[in-house]
Amino acid sequence: MKPPVLGGAGPARARHGLVLIHGRWASAASILPLGEGLGLPDLALAAPEAEGNSWWPTSFLAPQANMEPCLPAALAAVEAAIAALEEGGLPRHRIALAGFSQGACLALEYVARRGGALAAVFACSGGLVGTGDAGGPPLPELYGNPDKLFAYQTDLGGLPVRISNHLEDPHIPMARVRRSAEVLAALGADVTVETEPGSHHGVLAGDVTAMRRAFNNA
Repeated sequence: MKPPVLGGAGPARARHGLVLIHGRWASAASILPLGEGLGLPDLALAAPEAEGNSWWPTSFLAPQANMEPCLPAALAAVEAAIAALEEGGLPRHRIALAGFSQGACLALEYVARRGGALAAVFACSGGLVGTGDAGGPPLPELYGNPDKLFAYQTDLGGLPVRISNHLEDPHIPMARVRRSAEVLAALGADVTVETEPGSHHGVLAGDVTAMRRAFNNA
């Protein structure tokens, strides 16, 4: 496993930490500017990097047999990035997660499976991977994929979670975004969903503002 790439303020003098999780075919270096663009001098950054620059080889909507072999390494990379900030002196409750695309899916899946007293989660164009296959036919609202099971056992105890998505995102169906929000809320998270019209796949205009506001108000 590659070590996380660090940036921003040193953890020992930072007020907050942010773990940034890149998308498919991207890298730690490519997503660090999202955190640097917040313009917060007391924010420590850590970005894990996937082997081969993808956390899994297919859509997160794929059958669980395609996903489960990849998830342990992906979850471990996120944990290592959090640990790097903790070892530098930041307590976990001052560390947030943010991810784009595959990275957003991984951020949500991490907290759903591992829980933990994190500061917040920002999922830019993503949804939960799930814990198993629900069976049933392919569904048009899931872009021709069957539904999943979401049998998590964590207690998210008020964790702020923000999921953002374009309404016609070609990779992240709104049906999975809404289901993810329901599942995380049932686990106790304080979930916000923000959408924009269009068929784009990218960070929303309000994502940076929401992150900056969250850190400034903490």
